[in-house]
Parts: sequence; structure tokens; C-alpha cells
Amino acid sequence: MGRETLLTLLVMLFGGLVMQPLALLPSRASLDASPVVAERRAWRRLWLPVLPVLVVGVWLCGWALREPDPVTTRFDHGMIVGASLPFLVVALRAALRAIWVLLRRPVELPVCTVGLVQPRVVFDPYLARVMDDGPMHAALEHERAHARHRDPLRIWLAQLATDLQWPWPWAHRRFQAWLELLEHARDDEARNRGASGTNLAAAVVATARHARSTPRATRGEFVFGAQAGLLGDARALVVRVDRLLAPMPDFHQPYELSAWRAAAALMLAFVLLGAALAWGAAYGNDILHPFLLWTWNV
Repeated sequence: MGRETLLTLLVMLFGGLVMQPLALLPSRASLDASPVVAERRAWRRLWLPVLPVLVVGVWLCGWALREPDPVTTRFDHGMIVGASLPFLVVALRAALRAIWVLLRRPVELPVCTVGLVQPRVVFDPYLARVMDDGPMHAALEHERAHARHRDPLRIWLAQLATDLQWPWPWAHRRFQAWLELLEHARDDEARNRGASGTNLAAAVVATARHARSTPRATRGEFVFGAQAGLLGDARALVVRVDRLLAPMPDFHQPYELSAWRAAAALMLAFVLLGAALAWGAAYGNDILHPFLLWTWNV
């Protein structure tokens, strides 16, 4: 078998064995934190089962750097293919769904933010005509907050990470919980920039009424992989409107990750991946060759 083919199968096999148990982690709500902080925590929980797979993949790449092509070690091809096939199907499904989101025509929503690299706000002209200036300004501030944080890209990546953890429902629940917290965080950001909670609630209600004429919106599908909309599902809308009509809670200022701390975190990630690559190159054969020979002797 070719080295690259075997490497792909091993990444699927070991990566799946690492990720699937982590996908069973229950979702927890950060009730004691502001929506901004809670959204960041929920975002990290989304990626917790996926990040170890990167380390495993880099470690296997380090092993492949020193492996001849084709691989000369004797192993049971059928066992390797069969064991990795379920995880390969999950990865292929996730990739196809991610590509489909990019290729399909965006669903027409009354107001939303679209674009992965350069997000822009899309506002239905009819909705702008029937909405008062206050709610329209509040809706624009909410969508501008989505654009500043490149939320369409983040939603697309989060959906990809969730699909990689299929079929466990806990992963989908973490994704939905993050989406709800994301809307709360952008609501608070809009209110901190001058938008009134009452006006923002009015904008949400007006947009929901306008969206009833959209066939896809009648099923409550307001957020799509490359779009960040003002709305969510029906239950989330009730929670948001009640929250917007109440006085804004006086949370402590959320911890802002400074530029140097972000650079340090990125550097730490590169060091960890570099160590995994070096470890795979130095000791990968000591682990994988006995495993491959074991499949041949079973």
C-alpha cells in the first residue's frame, strides 16, 4: 500500500478513536458569566474534541516522513480499511456538507451577514421601509457586530467541527448552545454601541414576522453555514426578546485576550504540533510497526 494512502487511513482510524469518545462530553452552560465570556467558552468546547485529532495527525505525518513508499511492513490491508471506514465516512460527510454550504445559493433572509472572508450586511429593502429608524439602527448594529467578528466564517467552521463529531447528539447540542450565546453576545455588543434593547427586540420581532413569507424560515432555520442572521429558532427568540426588554445586566468587563497573549497561545500551539511531528519522526516506527504487524498476525 502507498504511504500516503496508509497515512490517510491511519489518520482516520486513530483520529476517530480519539475524537468520538470526546464527542460524548456533555454540554455545560456558563450561567455565571456574561454572554461574551460564555460564548468564548462554548466556542472552545466545540473544538475540544477536534483539536487532539490535529496532534494525532501531525504525529502520524512525522512517522510518514521516515517511512518508505510504498510501505514495506506487512499488515492486514482489509482490517485497516475496515476499521477506518466508519470514520472515513464521517469525515467525507462533513466535507461534503461544508462544500455544499459554499456552493449552494444563500437563503434569502430579511437581514443577515454573509461572506466568509469579507462579511457584509444584507438588509431587505422592504423590511427597511416598514421598520422605524430606531429598530433598523439596532438591527444594523447587531449585524455589524457579526461582521466585525467574522461570524459567518466561525459558524461555517463550527458546523464543520460538529459534523466531524456525527452522529452524537451532544455535539449538535453544543453547537446550538453556542449559536444562542453568540446572538446574546452580539446583542450586548450592539447595546454597548448605543442600540436600545427595546429597539433591538422590536427589530427581532419585525424580522420574524417578515420572515414568515420565506419558506425555509417557516421551519425556524434562520442561521446557515455561511450566514449569521438576526434570528434563531422559536424558543431562542422568546428568550432573546425577554432578555432585550429587561435591563442589561451589569457584568464585569469581560477578559479581553490581548495581542501578545494571542500570539503566545498561537506559538504554544505551533510548539506542540512541532513536538508531535518530531516525536512521530523519532518514535513513530516503535509504535506503528508493532501495530501493523499485529493486524497481520491476528
